[in-house]
This record gives sequence, C-alpha cells and structure tokens, in this order.
Amino acid sequence: MSKIKLLILLLISFFFVSCSSTNYQVKNNHKYSIAYISGGYDGLVLKKQLISKLRGFGSYDQNSRKSIQSEITHSAEVFVTNIDNTSEREEVISSLKVKIFDTKLNCVIFRFEDQVSQFYIYASSEKFLSNTKALETIKYNNTEELVKSFMNSLVKIEFGCLK
Repeated sequence: MSKIKLLILLLISFFFVSCSSTNYQVKNNHKYSIAYISGGYDGLVLKKQLISKLRGFGSYDQNSRKSIQSEITHSAEVFVTNIDNTSEREEVISSLKVKIFDTKLNCVIFRFEDQVSQFYIYASSEKFLSNTKALETIKYNNTEELVKSFMNSLVKIEFGCLK
C-alpha cells in the first residue's frame, strides 16, 4: 500500500515539475526598440522596466524598425473617506499610452492604453516623509503593473498599419 502511495506522489510531482518548466515566452520573435520617453524620473523608470521585460522575453533590439513610443502620467487627488473627517486618503492614478511605430511601413501598428490606481492614507503635514515615500512606491508599482499589462498585450499584435 505504501508503494502505491509513493508512486502516486511521484507521478504528481512529475506533473507539477513538467507544468512549471513550460517556457512562457512571446510566441512571435519580433524585436522592438524604445524611443525617447519624456517625463523625467517617471519616464526613466518606465524605460528601464520596458527594457527589462523586453530583454526577459528576448524581444529587445536597439536597432529594430519597430519602435515603442510611450508616455506615462501620474495624477493624485486627496479626498476624505469618512463622516468625521479623520482619515484622508490620496488616490494615485497612473496612465500609460503606448504606440508601436514601424519605421519601414512609416505607420503605427499597435496602440495600447491602460490605467491603474492605488490609495494610501495621507498624513496631513508637509513634515512627514511617509507621504513622499508612499507616493514614490505607488508610482513605481503602478508603472510595473502597467508594463506587465502592456507585455501581455504584445501577443495580440497584428502587424499591419492601423487606421
């Protein structure tokens, strides 16, 4: 009886190992370059994350004819969430717009737009560094999520000019 249990456990472990070792790369082997991204520090963070993800999929080539042109914006607004005005929260909304431009065809072949938002409890004094740190962390996390969403959408590209 114990031999049967061990064999079943062995088969289950082989199944999990085979499922976890599947290669999840982008099916098409298209290469992309990244154009200049404005926005100061936020643009730099976006560019670094895009390059990192593209290299991870083997899809980054600085000299590619398909150029990723992107723009990221972050906006924040403070609002009160309860009746007695004791808890203020700040919502950070991050928006990403991406176009993939084919220099050979001289047209846009793909557009992507998405936004994500997060909240944090806002300390109502300028002296607290936690507000600044929370805002930086949320912007970074939002950028990371938007880049992941964009990378997942790359498998849906049909390479022809958009109207």
